[in-house]
Order: sequence, then C-alpha cells, then structure tokens
Amino acid sequence: MRTKKRKKASRYAGSQTHGRGAKERTRGSGNQGGKGWAGTGKRADQKKTLVIRLFGNNYFGKDKTLRRGTPPQKLKVINLSDIQFRALSLPTKEGMIDLEGYKILGEGELKQPLKIRASTASQSAIDKITSAKGTLTLLKKNVEENAEMKSEKKEDKRYNPSAKKAKSPAKKQ
Repeated sequence: MRTKKRKKASRYAGSQTHGRGAKERTRGSGNQGGKGWAGTGKRADQKKTLVIRLFGNNYFGKDKTLRRGTPPQKLKVINLSDIQFRALSLPTKEGMIDLEGYKILGEGELKQPLKIRASTASQSAIDKITSAKGTLTLLKKNVEENAEMKSEKKEDKRYNPSAKKAKSPAKKQ
C-alpha cells in the first residue's frame, strides 16, 4: 500500500520535454504567444484568461478618455398621454410635476391644465400643453436655440477684411 504519491516534477526529471511533446515547442516564446503582454489583444486568445483574471473584462474595448468632447446627455422620454395618466403619481416640486432628465413628446392629449417642469420638450408637446392652458418650464434650451447661438458665434469669428485696420508704412522725415 502506497502512502505518498510521487509528484509530477520528479517524474519529469531528466526528461527534455517534461511531457510537452517536441523539444522545439518550448524553445523561445513560440509556445507563450509572445513575450510580456504580447498576445493580449481584443481578438487574441493566447493570454485572454490571464488578462481577464488580472484585470477583469474591462481590459478590452475603448476607454472613455479616447472619446473627444463631452458625450450628449441621455434623456428619458415620456409622452403627454403618460403624464396625463400618471399625473398624481409623478414627483412634484413647488406645485409642478418635476420631470428633470426627461424629454416630453407630444403623443396623446392633455385634458386638464398641468404645470410641468422638464429638461426639454418637442414642439408638438409645447403646443399641446399651451393649448390646454398649462405651463411648461424647460431646464435646457431647445436644440434649435443652441444651433442658432453656435451659428452666431461662428459668424463673429469669420474673417472680415473691412474690420481689419490697414497699416501704412511709417514715413521717415
């Protein structure tokens, strides 16, 4: 009866391959998929288990720092019919239905005048709320107003030859 099992390391002693097949397989970096972090790319499988174990699945893909500019704010959408149906259960602030972070769309009808505070709204929603004698307070400017402001700024920065003063050479006396 055997009490202690032999370790694999002692079995491979004196063997050139240590149970890995041909000698050439383990020479150099061919069996490792490269040196260092080589082979850890998005589509490579050589070291994917190592990378996932160390860094998790956040290692692959684009980083937010690579994206230029600020990402546009994601607004939830809500229809006028939903507001009408859930008017009592929606959060209120100073007597107004508070829909900050929402864009109001004009689908449906308003049967009663409501005081609504929202981030933005479509033109049809604005028209329907005012026709029902309700009030709408927008937290963000409409996209059209922002576009107009940007175009005005661009016009100011354009080259205007008449605005530039003509320099005359100084005469020596």
